[in-house]
Amino acid sequence: MRRKPTREEAWKLLVEYNPSDSLQRHALAVEAVMRHQARQQGEDEDMWGLVGMAHDIDYERYPEQHCVKAREILDQHDWPEAYVRAVVSHGWGLCCDVEPLSAMEKTLYAVDELTGLVTAAALVRPSRSVLDLPVKSVLKRWKERSFAAGVNRGVIEKGAAMLGVEVSALTESTIEGMREVAAEIGLKGNL
Repeated sequence: MRRKPTREEAWKLLVEYNPSDSLQRHALAVEAVMRHQARQQGEDEDMWGLVGMAHDIDYERYPEQHCVKAREILDQHDWPEAYVRAVVSHGWGLCCDVEPLSAMEKTLYAVDELTGLVTAAALVRPSRSVLDLPVKSVLKRWKERSFAAGVNRGVIEKGAAMLGVEVSALTESTIEGMREVAAEIGLKGNL
């Protein structure tokens, strides 16, 4: 019988499949942003957070089958279908054809790439911190295509459009969410 996983179970599973610190920090950043967004929208913070944490569950071990293996792994651990579908849908148009439909799915799709851009923008600041990172600094870097070149800005734009928000507002909310876990994700810096 499928049941809601605990945060501890989700973390243990994530670490099992993604031993690298960088992917674990990314998972924590996305989890924090998803929790922040859920609170802002009056949604289930734990559900959104667990989906954010687990979204790249298969990435390190199965990069060529990203989002495909995620379904298998989460199904094997009896995760509820709504969680599994949300995790898979973040790869829409990139590695799967599961379109984000719910608010949770659209949010994950939009903020996954954006956390990478925010992280990169924070790390080039003298403080190396997200705590003093203004939105305008991220948006300035947005225009530099060579900066954080691996970040798919088209996905962020498409996600923001699906949510009906401006990229600047989504960036502000993403920064706010990441500030809540700045130390855990290595972005407390030297303030």
